[in-house]
Amino acid sequence: MSRVRLSFTPAPVHVRTARLVGVAVARRAGVAEELLDEVRLAIGEACARAVALHRQYGLTELVMVEMSDGPTYTVRVIDRAPIEAGLGLAALPPDELADESLTDEALTVGVGFALLAGFVEDLQVRPVDEGVGTEVRMAWPLGR
Repeated sequence: MSRVRLSFTPAPVHVRTARLVGVAVARRAGVAEELLDEVRLAIGEACARAVALHRQYGLTELVMVEMSDGPTYTVRVIDRAPIEAGLGLAALPPDELADESLTDEALTVGVGFALLAGFVEDLQVRPVDEGVGTEVRMAWPLGR
């Protein structure tokens, strides 16, 4: 099993780099060509969500991305925002995300989860072990 770790300052310009690296690692790991667009979009959305949360809370800590090719191609995107901010809307179904009483910040997080759920069948969102931040874990099958 190989592992690639990437960390970047929470700036939107770095999301593109994370997408490019993520797709290159996915291709090398053996993810089917027809899934690579989904991988690219999902990694971009998860990283953009993390950057938005960091910027919203004025955090300068790095956004962490880890890619590995065990039995599946797995990507973990870890932010350092308060857990309630990162998980607050994770369980809401997409129709509830249209609620006009939700704030713009909440919609950024909620819409991100709705989009990710459309791109990734194996999606998990959970608090980070250290108690601050959330981890978005996505996995795709390998074609080997």
